[in-house]
Formats: sequence, structure tokens, C-alpha cells
Amino acid sequence: MFRKVFTIVGTLGILAAGFGLIAVMNALKPDIERQEPETAPPAVFFTVAKSGPVTLDVFAQGEVRPRTDINLTAQVAGRVVSVSENFVDGGAFEKGNVLIKIEDAPYRATAAAAQARLAQEEAEATLARKDYEELGRDENPTELALRLPQLEQARAEYRAAQLDVDRTTIEAPFRGRVRERIVGVGQYVAPGAQLGRIFSTDVAEIRLPLTDNDLAKLGLPIAFVESDDEPGPPVKLSAFVAGQPHDWTARIARTNGAIDPATRQIAAIAVVDDPYGDGASRDGTPLAMGLFVDAVIQGSQFDNAIVLPRSALHGRDGVYIIKEDNDVLERRQVQVVSSDKDTFTVASGINPGERIVTSPLRGADDGDVVTPTDPETATAPARDVTASAEPGPGAGENR
Repeated sequence: MFRKVFTIVGTLGILAAGFGLIAVMNALKPDIERQEPETAPPAVFFTVAKSGPVTLDVFAQGEVRPRTDINLTAQVAGRVVSVSENFVDGGAFEKGNVLIKIEDAPYRATAAAAQARLAQEEAEATLARKDYEELGRDENPTELALRLPQLEQARAEYRAAQLDVDRTTIEAPFRGRVRERIVGVGQYVAPGAQLGRIFSTDVAEIRLPLTDNDLAKLGLPIAFVESDDEPGPPVKLSAFVAGQPHDWTARIARTNGAIDPATRQIAAIAVVDDPYGDGASRDGTPLAMGLFVDAVIQGSQFDNAIVLPRSALHGRDGVYIIKEDNDVLERRQVQVVSSDKDTFTVASGINPGERIVTSPLRGADDGDVVTPTDPETATAPARDVTASAEPGPGAGENR
């Protein structure tokens, strides 16, 4: 019994001593001041804006085509009696050259008969007027009494017969070349029969499809037509002919008045005057019809434009600059005059020398402090930067 009581008292004493020691240690512990951890400003990449002259050229491709390409057809029936030596595939001719001659003897006979009838009617009309005057009547005679309707009919028949004679001679309506010859000497042709295909060589045209952004670069409206006061922008054409590079000078003469519903593009028509003569390349190579060419259209020119990487564009027309004195973000609205998948060109809104943010922003906005990081000197990507992200055209802000 005594041992049990002694054990209980000893245990209680040990516990009391332990609690007392804990109390003394707590009393001797120094007070620790609670502090909030400091958060470093987010790091962002930047580039320094540099201004310079910029020309917003537009690149396109198209096929060279003649302005006029027609089928030659017979207007009268008959046998082909002669064909010009130039009327061969690829042959060249001048305006007014005789290309094909159809037998005209039957038509000349018809014209001679019509001419004789016209002479007879003219004599009859003269005699009718003389007879009426001899009768001494005061009232004006009728046209029928003077045989005027018969005279007009005879004249019309003679003109028609002479026209058929003229149609037996097929002349070139313009200066050009033969695309295809179909008929030959001795062949009988009927009215409407196809004789061949020819095209003009006075002007070559190239249809160049453009986007709305391209039109903005060129400063061209829909349904544009060049004039002396408003000439079209110059165009440089290039292609390989016989394995050698060649180039030609053209200009934009007009744009279509409607948008292609299939491609949502609009065509600009580039023209080259005298493509087989003065409009040939420097070494005399003509701009042949059917040739596929690359085109560089000279667009608007800016003396002090700034070209930035596409990743610097936030929204449709916003950029962020980093103030030089305190590294604070400032959002600017800029005038974007051109953009592509890699870059965009700014005409106003920022100044040369300003630091432009080129990375998406994470947790930072207008008025926030950031840590500027030059991508050329950075050893590793910052934690808050996704360098590969690029906003799409018209996308919202990256934050």
C-alpha cells in the first residue's frame, strides 16, 4: 500500500517538474516578428523600338493573258482561196493585214446586179419628179409618187451585197499573234464556221488576287481605275524562261468591283504595254502569254515606321511599353498599317527608343511594375513568360 502511494506521488512530481520547465522555456523564448514574403515583379521580355523608312510591298502571282483574245469566224459561205503566210500558229500580224480570202465571185455578181437596179431606180425617181413638175401641181408630191421607197430599198440591197463582198476578205482587227489556225486553202466554210484564234499584243494583263490587308498596304479601293491624276502602283514581274531569270515592269491599271465569294479576295489587274516589243525584258525576252509570273507590287511608303515582332501586339492595336524611369507598364494604342504572321508595322503611337513588351503578360497590366528582361542577354526564360505564344490577328490581350 505504501509503495503504491509513493509511486503515484513520484509520478505527479515528475509531471509538475516537466510543466514547470516548459513554462520557464516559453518565458525565456524571444518574441518573433511575423513578416509577409516579398513578391518580385513579373519578368517580361522587351525590344527597343527603332524607326526607319518602310515600303509595304505586296507579293502575288498570276498568269499573263492578252487583253483581247477572239475566235475568227466566217460571215459568208464559200471556198477559202488564200491564206496569209503569217496566219500560222504563233505568227505575228499587224492591224489591217489580210489573213484569209474567201471566194467572192458569187457575191460580186450579186453586188453588180444590185448596183444596176439602184441605177435604174435612181433614173426612175428622177423621171417621176420631172413628170410631177411638168403637171404644174401646187401641192407637195408624196414619197410614193416620187418612187423614194423603191429607191431606198435599192440602195439598201446594194449596201448589203457590197458588205458580203467585203466579208470575203478577213482582215486583222488589231496587231497580234495567231494562237491557232484551223482552216486552209481549198476548204469550204459556212457562215459561223471557226477559222482560227488570235490575240492582241498591244497590252498584256496579269490578274493578281489580293486580300483586304493587301489593299490596305497598297492604298487601293475596290473598283479602282487608274488615271493621269491617280496612276496605279508600279509592279515588278519575274519568271524563269529557258532556265534564265527575267523581269518586266508593269503597273496596276484597275481592281475588280466585286469580291470573289469563293476566296474572299479581290483581283488587281496589272498591265504591260507592248509585251513583245518595248515592254520586253532588258535582254529582249517578251512577256509571253500564258507565262506564270511572280509579282511584287510597291505599296505605301513611310519615312519613319517601326517594325515589331507579332508577339508585341496585344489585341487589334495595343502594345505595352516599359517606362524608362520606374519600369512601370503603360498600354498604348498604335496605328497598325501592316501585319503578317511574324511582324507588324506601326506608323504612330510609339517613339523610337522606347522599350516594347514582346512576351505575354501574366498577372501584370497597365500601371504595374515589371522586371524588364532583354531576350538577347537572358540565360533562361523567365518564370512568368511563355516566349513561344503568339496572339492571332485581332486576339484579345494575353494576361
